[in-house]
Amino acid sequence: VGYLTLNRLGKTLSGGECQRINLATQLGNKLCSTLYVLDEPSIGLHPSDTEKLIGLMHQLRDHGNTLVVVEHDLEVISAADHIIELGPWAGYRGGEVIAAGEFKKVLEDKGCLTSKYLTNTFTIPLRKSRRPRGEKSLKITGVFENNLKDVDAEFPLNQLIAVTGVSGSGKTTLVHRVLYNALARLFKKDNLPVGKFHRLYGADLLSDIVLLDQKPIGKNSRSNPATYLKIWEDVRKIYANQALSIRRGYGPQHFSFNVDGGRCPVCKGEGEITLDMHFMSEIKLPCEECDGKKFKKTVLEVEFKGKSVHQLLKTTVDECIELFRSYVSVSSKLQLLKRVGLGYLELGQSATTLSGGECQRIKIASVLGEKTGSNILYIFDEPTTGLHIDDVKRLIEILHDLVDEKNTVVVIEHNMDVVAQADWVLDLGPGGGEHGGRLVASGTPEEVIQNPDSETGKFLKKIMSI
Repeated sequence: VGYLTLNRLGKTLSGGECQRINLATQLGNKLCSTLYVLDEPSIGLHPSDTEKLIGLMHQLRDHGNTLVVVEHDLEVISAADHIIELGPWAGYRGGEVIAAGEFKKVLEDKGCLTSKYLTNTFTIPLRKSRRPRGEKSLKITGVFENNLKDVDAEFPLNQLIAVTGVSGSGKTTLVHRVLYNALARLFKKDNLPVGKFHRLYGADLLSDIVLLDQKPIGKNSRSNPATYLKIWEDVRKIYANQALSIRRGYGPQHFSFNVDGGRCPVCKGEGEITLDMHFMSEIKLPCEECDGKKFKKTVLEVEFKGKSVHQLLKTTVDECIELFRSYVSVSSKLQLLKRVGLGYLELGQSATTLSGGECQRIKIASVLGEKTGSNILYIFDEPTTGLHIDDVKRLIEILHDLVDEKNTVVVIEHNMDVVAQADWVLDLGPGGGEHGGRLVASGTPEEVIQNPDSETGKFLKKIMSI
């Protein structure tokens, strides 16, 4: 990150830049005999930066430290001295140590899903052909924001478009701060500050715009997959229509976490009490009034197919699909969660306990459920964050489905497996900060790998030659 200025505001740094600054701080401390735990340090990093990250981690190790790294990136996994694979699947179908040992030993383990991708037994198939580019496109000219230097970028419509480049090259500035913010104002969805640009062409060809970014899906235990996808609104109505609810005069509000009536009056539907320890971290304890069940005892007596609301919240999405098969408004949204590989989640699992990859896929399910039609512009900001390569394969299918429905998908991405699937690539760079901000290459992946100035092209070529 030598291109960063010393007075750069922390909130303007990319995820990859923050990761490397933290690592640089630890290298500067020159500690030894220290245990470092890194949670997916490759998030937000271009493959060229990932190589530098691996070098930094090896330096920390060689100083006499131990590094435990939670990671999905195959390059980082390959550089490890010892690997522990958990699984075999996710949620209640996982939680076991499937393989453990040195790299070569794990590669030989036939029950290890990750090793099958490391040995190319399983792969993400390369596309045999690209979608032909049509005449219609979205074009933005004269972009002069942050480090972008008079960039003209064209986004062909009805295509899967990957925006690539090293960390700090200007991807987020171009796609978020300029393109999305400008379109959001036109579609009256947001009034965010728009970066400097000259002209925007083709907005009239779009019917809507949807952004899927890195924001968390909820900040308290009342937020869960059911509330985020607005499934709980329909579930509350179903419980309110049960015979016992009608006799007692219960309405949908009695089955809500957010208003008084049916929720526990002590924990306010949280299921836990937070104790302020003043000079120490807060402590969360199960609510003694409701025993962590979030609702009053009288409300819990109401059942749907033998389940109270508390029991339903503890039921997996796969099981709930069967329970609500005759309720299309609920089952259709549950099917979306299953489609993105989250059938194992409990319907009421707290958003604060979800992994980054699970949050990303819940957002994708929400996007798939909210918008129907064609000519929609979808913008995904690193949707592979927190995803195992097997989940990336499922994500790619979803992205292609959206484009096949006559929509346009723009993906800011470092994952070369996703970039190789794109119809069109916009590669920014060549470096970060002042050394970036230019459109280095644009075209199909086959055209980008032929460009000697493209850093992305070098790594894309490795994927496309497998």
